Amino acid sequence: MTDPFSFEDSLTQLEEEISYFFRDRSLLRRALTHRSFANEQTDPRPQHNEALEFLGDAVLEFIVSSWLLELFPNHNEGTLSKMRAYMVSAVNLQKQAAKLQLGNYLLLNRGEEKTGGRNKSALQVDAYEALIAAIYLDRGIEAAREFVRREFVIALDDIDPENLANTDYKTALQEKLQSFGLPTPQYAIVESLGPDHKRVFQIELRVNGHCLATGEGTTIKGAHQAAARSALDNLDAQLERIKEVLISQAVSAEATPTPNSNGIKL
Repeated sequence: MTDPFSFEDSLTQLEEEISYFFRDRSLLRRALTHRSFANEQTDPRPQHNEALEFLGDAVLEFIVSSWLLELFPNHNEGTLSKMRAYMVSAVNLQKQAAKLQLGNYLLLNRGEEKTGGRNKSALQVDAYEALIAAIYLDRGIEAAREFVRREFVIALDDIDPENLANTDYKTALQEKLQSFGLPTPQYAIVESLGPDHKRVFQIELRVNGHCLATGEGTTIKGAHQAAARSALDNLDAQLERIKEVLISQAVSAEATPTPNSNGIKL
């Protein structure tokens, strides 16, 4: 969407989708402008969305924290923290961004376009947080609160404060694997992308060396949760394969001769 006319039309479409119309539309343009696009423009270059993403992250945490305390005033800090962690997680934010098809509105350079940038979770999450910041800067905290509460109401309904296993995917996965007699999953960072202040971590979730799922997030904890959630979604299909690998490894171990005290294999 690099054509200025079609991009402006798309902004109107997005405003209608989110039921919010900007007083200062330049804020919305910035929220949807990726660094890759801004850096390729002639001076004066347009501002990109990284600083807005930084602000949006803080605004979102404040709004969600206040909302949870209002709804669950008698729950302790630990429970509220877990609930907030789920609400502001990259997994949930990507769901919110996907619901709005936010990737379709991004301004990207050709390189990002060719590598599927519109479908990248990290870019969608960054744009979503930047969108929240843009609304906050446009009309203040009340407008941002109204937007977040409207968009997150379904995510909030998914949370049961008395049973947070469904929002703590790592714990849920570990308990599920243990119920099948399988070992504890291991999480390994396979790649770290982006500047120091905004890393994107890519994680492999492995069970006994077998890659069960991958996950991506702006924090290692968030990437772990994303990988665990993906593993839970596909666990039934993977269980038989994992068991076959474990049985094969056990058979191989039994067939391997063991050395005696003189180092001679028996």
